[in-house]
Order: sequence, then C-alpha cells, then structure tokens
Amino acid sequence: MFTRRGLLGLSLVCGAGVVWAAALIVAYAFAVRPVITPIAVGFAAILTVPGFAAGILANRRGYQTRRPRRLWSLASWVPPHVPVWAAVVAALVFFGFWLSLVLAFTALEGTPQRRGAEYLLVDHDREVVVDKAAYDRQIDHETQISLGVLGAFAVGGAFLCAARATDHEEHPV
Repeated sequence: MFTRRGLLGLSLVCGAGVVWAAALIVAYAFAVRPVITPIAVGFAAILTVPGFAAGILANRRGYQTRRPRRLWSLASWVPPHVPVWAAVVAALVFFGFWLSLVLAFTALEGTPQRRGAEYLLVDHDREVVVDKAAYDRQIDHETQISLGVLGAFAVGGAFLCAARATDHEEHPV
C-alpha cells in the first residue's frame, strides 16, 4: 500500500508541519504575524493531513490493530520496535501543542467581528466594542487553536509514518 520511502517522506513532511505550526504559534503568542491566517492554517493542513492519514492507514493495515493491549501502558500504544524514548518525545511535543491549544482557547473573550469601522467581540449575543489590538489578539488566539490542532495531528502523522517505515519485520496483511 505505502512504500517505506514514501512513508519516510510523509513523516518528514509532517515533521515540517510540526515545525511550521510550532513556529507560528510562538510568533502569534508574541503578536508577530508573519503570514495571514488562511495561509498559516492552510499550509499547516497541507503539510499535516496526508501524512496523518497515511500513518493511520499504514499502521492499521500493517499491524491489524484494533485497540491497545493495556490502556495504562504507553508502550501498548506504540509499535513494538519503536524505542520508548521516541514515543515519550512524541508525547511531550503532542502535549505541548495540546497545552498551546488550551491556553489559546481559555484566552478567547468572544468571536471577533467587524461592523463597518467598529471592532466587536461577540459572546452569547453580547457585543463588546474593542480596539483593533484586542480584535487582532482574538484573531491570533483563533489561529493558535487551529495551529495547535494541526500541530498535534502532525506529531501523530510523523510518528506513525516513521514507525511503520522503520519496521523491518514482516506482519501479515
């Protein structure tokens, strides 16, 4: 279905997605906007989605997985040949994206909208007029949420593709 070289390539592409999303999350946290939101999120999706889908399909087909052997063991969620340290690193990076997502989500004060020259934050039918800086900050938080989700998927895609590509044992298909 997928070649080892193809899976390694997709793993590298997902790795680029991890770096892209992480760099932009940090930039948006410091109110630096290197690219506009549609480009930031769109490019992250392009880097992430194919590798994540291929990683899921390759592992599912290659290992015939249905569920982990033991829910409480990290090693039961990881293919047998992958070193535990690699799984721990992937889990920590995944947690970093999850934490950035939660922090951005808690900082949201409403949905940013524009009406003419006014900048608004709308929260449960309550409209608050804000200045452009507050409006831009809310846009940054929404972008960080999207990048956090895509970054977490990119970690998973990079890990799963690399794990399947480096497995040299034959598994029944």
